[in-house]
Amino acid sequence: MRTRLLLSVVLVLGAMVFGSSAEPFSLPNKAGTLKFAVLGNFGTGERPQYQLAEQMAAFHSRFKYDHVILVGGNIYGPQRPQDYQNKFELPYKPLLDAGVRFYAALGQDDAREQRYYKLFNMNGQLYYTFKAAPDVQFFALETTYVVPQQIQWLEQQLQASNSAWKIAFFHHPLYSSASSGDSGAQLRDTLEPLFVKYHVSAVLTGQPRFYERLKLQKGVAYFVVGSGGQLKRGQLNKDGALTASGFDADQAFMAVEIVGDEMFFQTISREGQTVDSGVIQRRG
Repeated sequence: MRTRLLLSVVLVLGAMVFGSSAEPFSLPNKAGTLKFAVLGNFGTGERPQYQLAEQMAAFHSRFKYDHVILVGGNIYGPQRPQDYQNKFELPYKPLLDAGVRFYAALGQDDAREQRYYKLFNMNGQLYYTFKAAPDVQFFALETTYVVPQQIQWLEQQLQASNSAWKIAFFHHPLYSSASSGDSGAQLRDTLEPLFVKYHVSAVLTGQPRFYERLKLQKGVAYFVVGSGGQLKRGQLNKDGALTASGFDADQAFMAVEIVGDEMFFQTISREGQTVDSGVIQRRG
């Protein structure tokens, strides 16, 4: 009887602290640090997207991230006003109401008119940069049609940046175990030399519809966070030479916290399980 009572108390306390399915933090969750989430391939309007959005809102109640980085696959199918509502505004309403700002990059399935959508904070630009904190600068790129002007702009912006942390985000990965025929090679030849030269520490991408953390490439940390709504199971090669960790069994998003020269990350599934976590060091 006593054992049963103690077990009941533990279960109740667990539900109070962590929710019915969420796991404990792998993040410092310190006051005054930059906290953000990463999400990709999400805009389906279907039940799994909404369920992951609920998990994001529950996590936000304990980990007050201010930004969500969108790495493309923002709105699938028709992209009418009602689709923006059903596939974005309604599922993420609790976060929007809490003042969380979403910053989007576009994928090949995203209409370019999305850059004018106010809640994506692109300000009409296909590629742009913003500072999320005095020492953290993000660089959003358009990788479906990479024009020379964008590469020139990117180098100028990276060179001029005095931020300790430089983080790039876009849709098509430079590295992934799912790259059939190494389709990221052309992008890699164009972008990677700039990332290495100007001390970009992390690159966040979408496209393959799963989560993958790559082994460090020339000192740069690459993440694929393409598991927000649509999934393609079976494409992830967890035993590949590139993969440090991967997850394709369910929808997932990533939560991130930057503390000094360290970037902590925790990837959470639709069921609230932590499927990956760790820390990377700032380059430069």
